[in-house]
Amino acid sequence: MSTPSTDSGRRLEIQDLHVTVKTDHEDKEILKGVTLTINAGETHAIMGPNGSGKSTLAYSIAGHPKYTVTSGSVTLDGQDVLAMTVDQRARAGLFLAMQYPVEVPGVSVSNFLRTAKTALDGEAPKLRTWVKDVNTALEQLNLDPTFGTRSVNEGFSGGEKKRHEIAQLELLNPKFAVLDETDSGLDIDALKIVAEGVNRFRGQDGKGVLLITHYTRILRYIEPDFVHVFVAGRVAESGGSELAEELEAHGYDKYVKAASV
Repeated sequence: MSTPSTDSGRRLEIQDLHVTVKTDHEDKEILKGVTLTINAGETHAIMGPNGSGKSTLAYSIAGHPKYTVTSGSVTLDGQDVLAMTVDQRARAGLFLAMQYPVEVPGVSVSNFLRTAKTALDGEAPKLRTWVKDVNTALEQLNLDPTFGTRSVNEGFSGGEKKRHEIAQLELLNPKFAVLDETDSGLDIDALKIVAEGVNRFRGQDGKGVLLITHYTRILRYIEPDFVHVFVAGRVAESGGSELAEELEAHGYDKYVKAASV
């Protein structure tokens, strides 16, 4: 287990979070009291079965309008995240890599990235430096420089979508990254490339990562400091990286049965 940095004192803190989503017939509660603290320099992995609320947690932190926080709090360095707009959350230092990245036809990757960077920093990056930074990020992720001329996620393979999100992560350089099933649909080569990108990010001082996944395979390349079992909208158990191996061997059955009692 790596040693977390205590340099900056930054933290993303989730306290007793309850979240509902509107269905055809009712407001269904998905998160039922989630408490979790991610300090700067720490990598936390959340694992759990389908439908346990993992993605709901990610989208709620990011401010997706589909989800309603009914009680609890989310703070970043003591600031109330839930009172912020989506763009304010990004400027405060939060980043979300989505499980299913959306297509943005007609907007090139290069323009999208520069617009996002400008919105975060309040001024446009110098073009010559920016082009160099973008090309370096793409090269590190085994993406051809012409990738920057393509429309965002339009016609991208699953691996290209996920590598593009890691390019965003590296170029936008947030404080805390929430990565929702970044390993989904990746072959082994793409998985290694994406993991290397995440490791470059978290290797910087003062960065925090919340990694949501079903499987342990990505955790062989991105070693978490903490692993949390997520079942029925709650954290059922927390431990070190060894907990992931236990889940790989035995699955979630005992946690699902305990939650249904």
